[in-house]
Amino acid sequence: MALIPLKTGEVAAIVTRFEMTQRPKPAPLLSSPLRLARWKEPEPDKYRILFRRVGEHWLWYSRLVMSDHALRATIRNPLVEVHAVLDPKGIEVGLLELDFRHHGLCIIAFLGLVPQLTGQGLGPWLLSQALSLAWRKGVTKISVQTYSLDDPRAISLYIKAGFAAIHRSIDIFPDPRLSGLLPMSAAHHVPVVG
Repeated sequence: MALIPLKTGEVAAIVTRFEMTQRPKPAPLLSSPLRLARWKEPEPDKYRILFRRVGEHWLWYSRLVMSDHALRATIRNPLVEVHAVLDPKGIEVGLLELDFRHHGLCIIAFLGLVPQLTGQGLGPWLLSQALSLAWRKGVTKISVQTYSLDDPRAISLYIKAGFAAIHRSIDIFPDPRLSGLLPMSAAHHVPVVG
């Protein structure tokens, strides 16, 4: 067994990549009080607010360090779809981002709900919505990855939906809480070292 030491102020996560190469057989539609609303031309600030609300607890930070120009180029690309998950009052409570920039492939770049809604059985509904949108003409494979810092139920959700784990890697990155990018209270399940 080998342990990989981290520098002070770093965080490590195991990243598992999943793929689905066949469209699942039709299943009954899952009901939910939530709905999706596509953002045609999302503004970086609005996107970051939702990204932070959904991902802060899991140390999502990648979109927070992008410049407005780089983020706008990504989320407004015609081959990228950003959807907000809305509750019955129209409040944005989740995020779905689908990336079709690679021929034949749809990457589920981000999929998540605010922490207050996790554990309520809404994840399967959101994933079924994502798959319904992802499987379109020309798509032969769907890919998604999850970090060991993410909700631990994500892996079983993907496997249950028909994804197969195909690759594992380790991501080592500066703790975004130490730089002030995320509050020190974020991700209480990941101790701050530094």
